[in-house]
Amino acid sequence: MPDTHNTVYVVDDDAGMLESTQWLLESVGLKVKAYSDGRQFLAAVEDQRPGCVVLDIRMPGLGGLNVQEELQKRGLDVPIIFVSGHADVPIVVRAFKSGAFDFIEKPFNEQLLLDSVQQALQDADDPVPNATPAASTEALIASMTRREKDVFLPLAQGYTSKEIAEQLDVSVKTIDLYRARVMKRLGAERLPDVTGLAIAAGLLNPLELRQPAQPE
Repeated sequence: MPDTHNTVYVVDDDAGMLESTQWLLESVGLKVKAYSDGRQFLAAVEDQRPGCVVLDIRMPGLGGLNVQEELQKRGLDVPIIFVSGHADVPIVVRAFKSGAFDFIEKPFNEQLLLDSVQQALQDADDPVPNATPAASTEALIASMTRREKDVFLPLAQGYTSKEIAEQLDVSVKTIDLYRARVMKRLGAERLPDVTGLAIAAGLLNPLELRQPAQPE
């Protein structure tokens, strides 16, 4: 069986996006296999375990969430980085609840994708061992992508999606997507849980929490 542990599989029905993503990943020395169809990809990995998968969420025939489900049925615990030009919060939440590693909107920042792929491959090689709660929290925060970390601390401090969007000069929709990602990554059900984790990790002083705006 060939060694596919560090191979990145890219699955996208958009030929131009598929080619450009493959070129980007290969340009930094990664091994890449590209497929324009979910079924082709599943047939190719029937007896193999990819290092990670960059998977379009909306494709004709077999969509990304269906591919994710089929991999799980086969017992293949593979880091999946979803990409989509038509993402919304419910889809993102569903993907993360099903174990997605990351979710990136198209058109994506190239470095953002590269960082996510490298981190997925690293996590696959070096899973976090059982540790104390404090160490586990630090490991979870360390596992975040760069953009997730940009959103995490303001979120923990109590800033709204609109305020964080203004700080980072991106859309509110983008922040809502990253907010869902951060909460899933940390296993947080509510925003106070995010705040508590930031305080526990020593990243946030309880006295630095943003006070809610007073009504005029």
